[in-house]
Amino acid sequence: MALKKSRKKNTTQSQNEKRDCNQIRNELLSDDASSRRWAARDIVNCPGATHMLLDQLNNEEEPSVRQVILSSLTQLGDPEAVEGLVNCLRSEDASLRNEAIEAMKQLPEEVAPIMATLLNDPDPDVRIFAVNILESLCHDDVEQWLVSVIRDDEHVNVCATAVDLLGEVGSEISIEALTGLKDRFTEEPYIQFAADLAMKRISGD
Repeated sequence: MALKKSRKKNTTQSQNEKRDCNQIRNELLSDDASSRRWAARDIVNCPGATHMLLDQLNNEEEPSVRQVILSSLTQLGDPEAVEGLVNCLRSEDASLRNEAIEAMKQLPEEVAPIMATLLNDPDPDVRIFAVNILESLCHDDVEQWLVSVIRDDEHVNVCATAVDLLGEVGSEISIEALTGLKDRFTEEPYIQFAADLAMKRISGD
């Protein structure tokens, strides 16, 4: 009898959880910002949470709700969430792009597998955003990624962004690439200045 009672209790609990998730999904679409904000926080344990959050993120205009959505996506950190954040980098909304960058900085292990792809994206703006993500991405390959940018990228603004960061995080292994960068952009005063400054910081001069 005890086992039967336990199965009935578990069934009732499952039904309650399903009903709760349905309610949360509805609240995520509510006209009330406070309801959407709470729903964005509570939905993380519901099936299909990432998909729902990304759909709402694309339509959400209230900054406080958007922040909670991004926080929940960071908490979930699954491949769908990372892909959705990458798509935000292509948004016309500058605030959403910046918020996505900050969210991706919190996911070093999840973002690392796609970083090479981002740094080779056809859109130079996306490549710049990828370098911006590296600024606070706690990962062992950050310097090597930056070296590959200044060694191979043909866009001066992408390289300028990368060399600025190398001046902060670079080591002796970056010197050769920095020298090569100067040789590639001999007519770009800022590249010459930034590369020299990075090398001075690295060497301790």
